[in-house]
Amino acid sequence: MNHTDSYDRQTVGRVLAERGQLDGPLMPVLHGVQDALGHVPEQAVAQIAQALNLSRAEVHGVLTYYHHFRTQPVKGPLLQVCRAEACRSMGGEQLLQHAQGAGGCSVEPVYCLGLCAMAPAVMLEGQPYARMTPARLDELLDDVGGPR
Repeated sequence: MNHTDSYDRQTVGRVLAERGQLDGPLMPVLHGVQDALGHVPEQAVAQIAQALNLSRAEVHGVLTYYHHFRTQPVKGPLLQVCRAEACRSMGGEQLLQHAQGAGGCSVEPVYCLGLCAMAPAVMLEGQPYARMTPARLDELLDDVGGPR
């Protein structure tokens, strides 16, 4: 076991200690692990399952069902592009394709950022941006990640 695995195990243990006694603790635990580590490592599934008296399949099922959870670390800034109907109708799909080709960030499609009246919307490193265009997106990415 390498040092990173040991650190992850300790962090997951801390989150389990903080949230494991809540009613319906799985979602709060998964959110806590992702908040702490930036993702929920695959190797944490067994530790979480054992601590919450669940099967690994149950934990894995929830982890993979919800698009919010990641099992791999994010590379570069995290850009979430809305794919809900309002954003799609205002060019969101083209914006997603542009973002995926831009490089220098991790791109995740999401389903509604709550900015429907100002579509299309993206969220970059937790900060929402409305009425996004490919040119404005390029400027944002230049500001946070340097060259693409």
